[in-house]
Amino acid sequence: MLDLAIVGGGPAGLTAGLYATRGGLKNVVMFEKGLPGGQITQSSEVENYPGVCNVVTGMELMECWPKQCMKFGLKHEMEEVTRVKRECNGIFTLELLSGKKVESKAVIVATGSTPKRAGFDGEEEFFGKGVSTCATCDGFFYKDKEVAVLGGGDTALEEAIYLSNICSKVYLIHRRDRFRAAPATIERVKNNPKIELILNATIKKAYGDNMGLQGVLIDQKGKEIDLKVPGIFVFVGMNVNNEVLKQEDGTFLCSVNHWGEVIVDLRMRTDIPGLFAAGDIREFASKQVVCAAGDGATAAINAIDYIEKIGELKPC
Repeated sequence: MLDLAIVGGGPAGLTAGLYATRGGLKNVVMFEKGLPGGQITQSSEVENYPGVCNVVTGMELMECWPKQCMKFGLKHEMEEVTRVKRECNGIFTLELLSGKKVESKAVIVATGSTPKRAGFDGEEEFFGKGVSTCATCDGFFYKDKEVAVLGGGDTALEEAIYLSNICSKVYLIHRRDRFRAAPATIERVKNNPKIELILNATIKKAYGDNMGLQGVLIDQKGKEIDLKVPGIFVFVGMNVNNEVLKQEDGTFLCSVNHWGEVIVDLRMRTDIPGLFAAGDIREFASKQVVCAAGDGATAAINAIDYIEKIGELKPC
């Protein structure tokens, strides 16, 4: 049986592993089906992480985190957790996609969130063939070409700025007439001669052929615009990755809000003893790397306290 199981390998999960093992827990496993790092690895620019003075990519920021966090004994299992259950004796059972089951005294869920789809016609058809949610990953393919960005938050504006350094022109499409982003970022966008704003507009359809995207049809207050671009980057929010907490009857293991975010207290405790949540999956998360890391540390410290108090758990 594990002392602590951590589900998710982003900033919250990695930091939880670091603090749990350095804090004395001997049998801690982080379950992450891919490479550790999380959503931030897709970010083109990180300039607000404390102590990192230079502007770096998300991949560069996270490069040494796994090595540091595993130095004290954290183990990484490249497995996908499909469900977390709590048995009558307080032991947690993790069901894995491989069919295996793992028992643990405590669990920290740090599964984060994933980009939402906008829902326009052709979005799925051309995803990976012109439609993208990662400017860092795919921006290079459109060097010296015109592209579009859909969204009005910080991520959309920051990625539009990033793409303007690669592409000949960036069309920024937003359904409202004002942005939900930091004032400084909005000013940078408005003062960028390579970014053209298309406001009060929505995308109706993406079109192309078997070679890829050729353009998008935009509805701007009843007027149709045919924007011929080979690439569009969609940044319209995130979905909470809470599937591991869903039980066989469709309910959640712990309390969640109407967005599906896990409700925790200041110690990252859910209303189920021994179950913690950290990072973007929790209610009121700030969606910042530094905050996710802080959540992970807090969850681990309190998980250690929980495990010390319960002592040995016996079968039902």
